[in-house]
Amino acid sequence: MEEGLTLLAESGDNGFSLRELARRVGVTANASYRHFANKEALLQALASEGFRRLSAAQRDAEARAAPGDQLLAAGRSYLRFAHQNPALFGLMFSVIPPQRSDDELGAASRASFEALRQAVARGWRGAEPEPARVTRAALRAWALVHGLSRLSLDGQLDWLEEDPLDFAQSVLADAV
Repeated sequence: MEEGLTLLAESGDNGFSLRELARRVGVTANASYRHFANKEALLQALASEGFRRLSAAQRDAEARAAPGDQLLAAGRSYLRFAHQNPALFGLMFSVIPPQRSDDELGAASRASFEALRQAVARGWRGAEPEPARVTRAALRAWALVHGLSRLSLDGQLDWLEEDPLDFAQSVLADAV
């Protein structure tokens, strides 16, 4: 997995090949099929690992943040993760969407969103809201950080006089 993540970072998912990964880890090309049915299965496993790492980075950022700043810290962590891992970030949202609850990618993706939903619920001000309202607020927060991440990674913020990542983080701070 680690070498797969390294190869992905170097080549992107379009240039990623099982043959090259097998060569790097010192096995025959056919040996990879003992672990993964095909390239798509390996890419889904890498995307699942990406969601787990994103969730861990957000939890760490929240744990270090001052009370009341946890959601902003998680959002900034999302932006940094995207910038530090652009190929993995792109892969996480481009592989075939999981259709079954028992699918590793689906479980990792849903766990990542659930962590965000819980962070939104913890930061809620006022009376405890209904679960559907928390979910909608979490989707808005996700759309904001994901949109800022994609705009920045795609070069759509390069015209700014400020560093795109710094600018995205300031937009996020203004929204929270």
